[in-house]
Amino acid sequence: MRAISGKEGKVKEYIDAYIKQHEDFAKHVAQVLLPTEKTVTIRNGKRVIKERFRFAGYVFVETDLVGETQSQLRNVPNVLGFLHDSKNSTTPMPLRPNEVVQMLGTVDEIQDVAEEDLTIYEVGESIKVNEGPFAGFDAIIEEVYDDKKKLKVSVKIFGRKTSMELSYAQVEKL
Repeated sequence: MRAISGKEGKVKEYIDAYIKQHEDFAKHVAQVLLPTEKTVTIRNGKRVIKERFRFAGYVFVETDLVGETQSQLRNVPNVLGFLHDSKNSTTPMPLRPNEVVQMLGTVDEIQDVAEEDLTIYEVGESIKVNEGPFAGFDAIIEEVYDDKKKLKVSVKIFGRKTSMELSYAQVEKL
């Protein structure tokens, strides 16, 4: 279903409440999904993990469209309508099973990647500091702390090497 962007959670809440109140509706609606993903951003030098909707403006409903189910779903507040096969069609377009598996599999994969930084750093490698007081400086990796996701690096300032510890998110490969 298409929903007003930013109101996907309200649509899900409304449908879930309607399922609890109406047994006949609950027989035809199996579940309501809002696939989310975790995104990592850096704010003031700190890693912030936020969860956002993977498909903004869409609510996925597993349902049998029998009887009044379609009109009941269409009349949920903040719902704009259904995806259709063509412009002339009024029948909602179902997702193919492989699309569902791909969508749910991709979301799980993205959440795992957000938790784990796939960049591999090695001692002696040159990197660029992209955050903090030494942003823009090149540095050499002295030690790698994979468990903490941190690096001990040396930056050359005024001809002298200065060692510091930085997180993976504060550096990038050259």
